[in-house]
Amino acid sequence: MPVFRWGDSWDAFRDLERQVDRLLSGLTLPIPVLRVERQYPPINIYELPDEYLLTSELPGVEPTDLDLTVANGVLTLRGERRGPVGVNDDQFRRHERIWGRWERAIPIPERIRDDEVRADFQDGVLQVHLPKAPETRPRQIQVLPGAPSSSGRGQGT
Repeated sequence: MPVFRWGDSWDAFRDLERQVDRLLSGLTLPIPVLRVERQYPPINIYELPDEYLLTSELPGVEPTDLDLTVANGVLTLRGERRGPVGVNDDQFRRHERIWGRWERAIPIPERIRDDEVRADFQDGVLQVHLPKAPETRPRQIQVLPGAPSSSGRGQGT
């Protein structure tokens, strides 16, 4: 009798996942956090000619629930995603979308103009525009001949 059948290869894993979900649903700890493998919210950062553009999809978040700050080369995103209304914890059969308060600090790739940072939020997508600061170029300093000093320093006495 074969132990492994091609047609039924994933059924055992599906059953195991259901059993683990059922076991974890009985615990009173905030288990959804344990299943999150990535930082929330997920972001993309693009380098454009004049700015860096950060985008993040935040479904279920209202613009009034967002707080963005820039300080010391770090952009901090804070927010809250509200949970479903009228649904008790014991009614969940699967819980993958997180809700509650969250915070994420993102190092900014290079110098930016802090006072010109702006954010747009439309259809659940956050866009943060981080304008690049002008590059500081080395300045050539011309050395001019000057009058000899009266103190006598620099003279061969």
